[in-house]
Amino acid sequence: MNKTKDELTHFNGQNRAKMVDVSDKKITNRIAIATGTISMKPETLKRIKEDKIKKGDVLAVAQVAGIMATKKTSELIPMCHLIPLTGADITFKDNQKDKITVTVTVKTKHVTGVEIEALLGCQITLLTIYDMCKAIDRGMLISNVHLVEKDGGKSGHFVYDK
Repeated sequence: MNKTKDELTHFNGQNRAKMVDVSDKKITNRIAIATGTISMKPETLKRIKEDKIKKGDVLAVAQVAGIMATKKTSELIPMCHLIPLTGADITFKDNQKDKITVTVTVKTKHVTGVEIEALLGCQITLLTIYDMCKAIDRGMLISNVHLVEKDGGKSGHFVYDK
């Protein structure tokens, strides 16, 4: 059976879900970058920056949680392959008022990409910030989570274009 470019590859001969066989793909360097934002009350951001959240250092805990999530992606997303990561980094930027933007960069040298690992790491980082601050601000909003860039593999380079 010849597959067209747009044909989905996650279904078997019985039209049931399967994990795609990647055994014939080339090992290449791969990178994915994802980002997302959490909005909060100005007082919440101020307390995070002053390390005055009772649960501890919010950004340090969120960073560790996000990195852990990147490594556990295949356990949470059913059709994701177990990928040996060669690097994971998480950075934070705030707008000095009421938002923190999280950026997650994940790398591997493998046969399949790490986009889902970067996206999951971003979501878990943001959720951890929410969890650590929910006692003082239940109205926080997680938004704009998306893939910023990916490179490596047959599909090549992708850059998000608003």
